[in-house]
Amino acid sequence: MTRSTNPSKHYENRPLPPGKLPAPLLAELLSALPSTDPQLVLGPAVGEDAAIIDFAAGSENLLVAKIDPITFASDEIGYYAVNVCANDLAVTGATPRFYMPAILLPAGGADTDRARLIFDQIGAACAKLGIVVAGGHSEVTHTVSRPVVAGAMLGEVPRDRYVSTRGARPGDAILLAGAIPVEGTSIIARERRAVLLQQGWPAEELDRAAQFLFDPGISVLAPAHAATRTGLVTAMHDPTEGGVASGLVEMALAADAGLDVDLDALPIADLSRRLCAAFDLDPLGVIASGALLATAAPQHVGAVLAAWRECGWPGAVIGHITPHAGIYSARRDGKPAPFPHFAADEITKLWA
Repeated sequence: MTRSTNPSKHYENRPLPPGKLPAPLLAELLSALPSTDPQLVLGPAVGEDAAIIDFAAGSENLLVAKIDPITFASDEIGYYAVNVCANDLAVTGATPRFYMPAILLPAGGADTDRARLIFDQIGAACAKLGIVVAGGHSEVTHTVSRPVVAGAMLGEVPRDRYVSTRGARPGDAILLAGAIPVEGTSIIARERRAVLLQQGWPAEELDRAAQFLFDPGISVLAPAHAATRTGLVTAMHDPTEGGVASGLVEMALAADAGLDVDLDALPIADLSRRLCAAFDLDPLGVIASGALLATAAPQHVGAVLAAWRECGWPGAVIGHITPHAGIYSARRDGKPAPFPHFAADEITKLWA
């Protein structure tokens, strides 16, 4: 069991690791921003990844907006960038509509073919999801050492159907659609292929792991929209940086609640587990796009899992929300176990 204390008003100064800002620091910084407006339905908070705005009073739909950078991956970076933003809109119940990428290429390490490839990846990913590229920015700069794509995406959701991360309630079951860590598995296979081949990994197995990006894929639009249509989920969240463990904590922080999680119930593909072990990575802390977290009242669990099955997605009950804010409990082999915490995403060890 782990207790997470409430963030203090002034976060102690210390060096910051790669990845997301620590939750207490982020909470402090967000609290100082001007983020109150009658039209802002859902604003910035720890655990919330998209904004919901009542942009046109009287309209049936609300505007949903998101911005996200891709910094871990260079191969297929355009595909990642589109799908990660689309996922964050989908978990609010929204339909992604418009995308605006900012593409930064490293000076001395970029050419026209690389620029064309990234544009092609963005175009193909948007076309597949029915998203229009509405604008953006591109440049070659000495500021970055590898390509970075930071994109803003806009979508819409019926005003009576939106879902937020903070909606989880004590007693709710915690559900997971898909498996973990899909995105991390692909990144490991793509970024460390040469090392793994030297270690004796079969090329065919690494090819299959690299294709996790597309099969099963990192998009969670299908299960998120299926869950939204049931009208039964109280919260949704897609675990990304920091893995499923960090995603669960973000849900709890947003809801001011606690967690009780069965670590053995978390579905981890054998190939993912072995690839993580090759670099001493804990799969619970590896970037996990391609899975969806949701909460629902116990009596509605069967209906949500059935909705996922109907769209071809496996689902599992992995725990429940507790009323004890800041207390995160875990079980393994039916016995109490430490709740896993990660100062930075485990995938960053690949570049340490």
